[in-house]
Amino acid sequence: MAELKLSGIAKTYANSVNVLQDINLDIDKGELIVFVGPSGCGKSTLLRMIAGLEKISDGELTIDGHVVNDTPPAQRGIAMVFQSYALYPHMTVRENMAFALKIAKKSKAEINAAVENAAKVLQLDSYLDRLPKELSGGQRQRVAIGRSIVRDPKVYLFDEPLSNLDAALRVATRIEIARLKEAMPDRTMIYVTHDQVEAMTLASRIVVLANKGIAQVGTPLDLYERPENEFVAQFIGSPAMNLLAGHITQTGAQTTVALDGGGVAVSDIATNAADQGKAVNIGVRPEDLFETDGQTLFEARVDITEALGEVTLLYIDAPSGGDPLIAKLAGNRKELRGQSVRMGANPDKVHLFHNGQSMRP
Repeated sequence: MAELKLSGIAKTYANSVNVLQDINLDIDKGELIVFVGPSGCGKSTLLRMIAGLEKISDGELTIDGHVVNDTPPAQRGIAMVFQSYALYPHMTVRENMAFALKIAKKSKAEINAAVENAAKVLQLDSYLDRLPKELSGGQRQRVAIGRSIVRDPKVYLFDEPLSNLDAALRVATRIEIARLKEAMPDRTMIYVTHDQVEAMTLASRIVVLANKGIAQVGTPLDLYERPENEFVAQFIGSPAMNLLAGHITQTGAQTTVALDGGGVAVSDIATNAADQGKAVNIGVRPEDLFETDGQTLFEARVDITEALGEVTLLYIDAPSGGDPLIAKLAGNRKELRGQSVRMGANPDKVHLFHNGQSMRP
């Protein structure tokens, strides 16, 4: 197991293109950290710098207290699993998993013990004598993971390992990775993905990357329930959080939030009198909206409905124009298409953002 510390890490390529800057992150021993963010935000680049496959332009990377900026990849105690399986087609599963140990000139007994142990953890015992072409995509990826396990590294790096699998195999292999982490609780793992479900279900903490840096770090529920900015609020969660333009105003002795474009005032959202007049965005997740005859957040026409079985997505005309708002209601509600609906939300589930930053205390 290993502890990593990234201090002021930056990456600039020879053509002066700055990809990452001032990345500061402490990763504790035994954590499963997931890097997420939009395409091109530098997730894989940061992972490759940790692995030693990309040179660090600035800053310091330490593993267990030792600076490893100039340490060759093979000496960092790190194993990496890539998107592609890259298995040797002429070798059996056993031979593929044992190959790196043979190169390292380990004894036959050590190799057999390591391969048998990894196969047991990954439930590959009955496949050890098969060739890669005789395996499913998910099984091949487990073999690729097995090649890392046999090396007994300090840190495991996963670079979108499930992206080449179909939906069903992604679910099955994701569960296998979760079981692998449970079986190896003291191993540190860093996982890159664009899939929110993978991030939310696997991570002990999620690192959201955007605009060349870190937008927020926290547990999956922290990011979902208490986003620090609009980017994280809309990036985490699917469908994305709705944002409605509004402003803080004073109604008698009470501070309220009023929607622009003729929306109603929402009086139970925590605000301060000192914030009066501020332009804000009111954020509410689709699953936190509900039909109501009581206090209304907004009233508008349903343009499109998507019945997904257990839930229906409503695409609702935004009161102030712009992109449609989305509500997620239980059951089949296709009959609401073309109807005007009054939507409410629990004030505890409503977020306020000013200049892109959360106003929550």
